[in-house]
Amino acid sequence: MKHLSQFVLAAALGLAYACMAQASDAHEHMHAHADHMAAAPSEGEVKKIDREAGKITIKHGPLENLGMPGMTMSFRVADAAMLAQVKTGDRIRFVADKVGAAYTVTQLEVVK
Repeated sequence: MKHLSQFVLAAALGLAYACMAQASDAHEHMHAHADHMAAAPSEGEVKKIDREAGKITIKHGPLENLGMPGMTMSFRVADAAMLAQVKTGDRIRFVADKVGAAYTVTQLEVVK
């Protein structure tokens, strides 16, 4: 009987440890996801606007949340109405994220 109770205790402790490890992993994933979602705005310059395609080309510095160095690249916009507020040459502050398979500007404002 003593061996059975030790076995049950060992099994219970093993299960408790596994649950704590899984909860810890989920907690770390949640924070990593929250950090990704709370991207700080970046600054850039509008190089091209393609209203028909719903795209904007931006010369930008590093995009930390995407692990991307500074470059000039084309982004989709989350809302085509964003393109009405900018023109080529504007300095902008924006947030880009990966939405599906496309890099997408999710927030955009002209820097005055």
